[in-house]
Amino acid sequence: MENKFTQKQTTYLLGAIGFIVSFLLGFLLYPKVSKKQTIHADTILEQVKDQFREEGPIDGSWIELTKVPWKKFAYSTDVYYGGISRLEENVLVQYEFIADAYTGSLIDLYRV
Repeated sequence: MENKFTQKQTTYLLGAIGFIVSFLLGFLLYPKVSKKQTIHADTILEQVKDQFREEGPIDGSWIELTKVPWKKFAYSTDVYYGGISRLEENVLVQYEFIADAYTGSLIDLYRV
């Protein structure tokens, strides 16, 4: 049985098939990969708690699990609201924060 294709033709054919398959996979997966994905609220709370623990123990914490639309000037995103409480000089002090739901960055942190 003779081989109908030469080595060079086989290489080009496999390359073309690989290119087509890669293109189709990229085309089909792009909407899934490019979609903004939120970080779970509990993950963000743990990050904030870790930052507070660097300065001392915390007494309690909470976060709303529902993201809320937020806009300030030209910047708009979805956010989570949360809070941390801890003892400072034997007085319970509470902090509230606003965190970006997509990046986990703290947008605002204030003492209540």
